[in-house]
Amino acid sequence: MKVLLKGIGVLLVLIVALGLFIQLSYQQDFSEEYPVNEDLKVETTAARIALGEYLAYGPAHCATCHVPVDKIAAVEAGEKVAMIGGGELTLPPGILRAPNLTPDPETGIGNLSDEELYRMLRYNIMHDGTTTIELMPFSTMSDEDIYSIIAYLRSQEPVNHEVAASDWTFLGKALKRFVIKPIDDGKSEHPPIEKGASIAYGKYLAESVANCRGCHTERDLKSGAFTGPEYAGGLHFDPSPETQGWAFNTPNLTPCEKTGIMKGWSKEAFVQRIRNGRTQAGSPMPWGTFSRMDSTDLEALWLFLSSLEPIENSIEQIAFAPES
Repeated sequence: MKVLLKGIGVLLVLIVALGLFIQLSYQQDFSEEYPVNEDLKVETTAARIALGEYLAYGPAHCATCHVPVDKIAAVEAGEKVAMIGGGELTLPPGILRAPNLTPDPETGIGNLSDEELYRMLRYNIMHDGTTTIELMPFSTMSDEDIYSIIAYLRSQEPVNHEVAASDWTFLGKALKRFVIKPIDDGKSEHPPIEKGASIAYGKYLAESVANCRGCHTERDLKSGAFTGPEYAGGLHFDPSPETQGWAFNTPNLTPCEKTGIMKGWSKEAFVQRIRNGRTQAGSPMPWGTFSRMDSTDLEALWLFLSSLEPIENSIEQIAFAPES
């Protein structure tokens, strides 16, 4: 009994020590590994500003998260709401809040360098050197597209709007300490991708810009790790304030004749479905911004999704109404 009690005591001490270690060290600073290059200066040309605006309110859907919760409906309706931050996402690791992206020096990005913004978009490292959950899958985006987003963000009117920091649960802090690291594809160059109605450009949009893969692939929402075949659907969203109490399973986007949601769709049917926008309240898909994608991008996405290997993965129900 004494040995047992001693063992339990040691275990409790180790648990408390681990908890304290996580609480005190979860905000890891990766600035030494990924230093800021202050020589980077993004030229804010009219062409870059226009492209950045298209990406932010279109396929990259920055505006879906970086606006207050009560303004999301306006974004869905096509209004270009100032990206003053405030959007929230409730996940097991915590309540994540999107920051103010206007060039306000006090509450926005006004005092951040171009390299700090680039580092965030490329490597998922915030200005203080810490990381966050991968919600912006831009690590393989071309430099030109990242520069264009930065140029557009710089061109906005500054809006003073304070956004509270994200609230991390103990699980989230543990993930930040041991699991969540900078995202680095290991490539030193990210050349422009030729825009056009091609499978290659569609893949770029789906994986580097619009994050189709991120939601339409089953994954662990605690760690973010992919656990299922790509684009075959099955990611489950629990009811939350963001989904208005609905629960969702993402559908299978592969061209499977038995279980693919787009089986039998023509290119025209696909484009029209995206153009029609939201039909289901609470759907986590950013329908409003995607509906404003241009015809070339939509055709490229259609060609890419149609080229995928068919994977049989039956998603019997997509939307689950809130419990009364």
